[in-house]
Amino acid sequence: MLSSLALAPQTPDIHFVPTTNGVIDVMLTMAHVTPDDIVYDLGSGDGAIVLRAAEKYGARGVGIEIDPQLVKTARERARKRGLADRVTFLEGDLFKADISAATVVTLYLSPSVNRRLEPKLMHELRPGTRVVSHRFEMYEWPPDARRKAGGRDIYLWTIR
Repeated sequence: MLSSLALAPQTPDIHFVPTTNGVIDVMLTMAHVTPDDIVYDLGSGDGAIVLRAAEKYGARGVGIEIDPQLVKTARERARKRGLADRVTFLEGDLFKADISAATVVTLYLSPSVNRRLEPKLMHELRPGTRVVSHRFEMYEWPPDARRKAGGRDIYLWTIR
């Protein structure tokens, strides 16, 4: 599998902010993640969401992150936890990545990035794929569910 999606270094649209396990668990529970799922985390940072999906829920996972140092950190965390055979971390632009294999997509991006990402999600994901976002809505796409976790809103959508 490819380890990089980009040829030249790029500047992130947003900066990495870690997500707590409590929030991650609410996100993955809302999306009904099971061992049959392939969880894609767009803007995966240090890999926490993908690693938690594999470790606690038995899913496979793919993290896509533009920052090479965070990708390196995520890969090392996967190796140390014995999850390197269940998860993959790709360095690259989430807007250029092929996400069509996902059954669940997780996001902790920003309002403007979510707005730009919505057409890609609608176009590339299969019906039944769940999309869950920490803190930020899609605006044009009403969520199927909304919950609070760690004082933040968590939103869930299902591709129709």
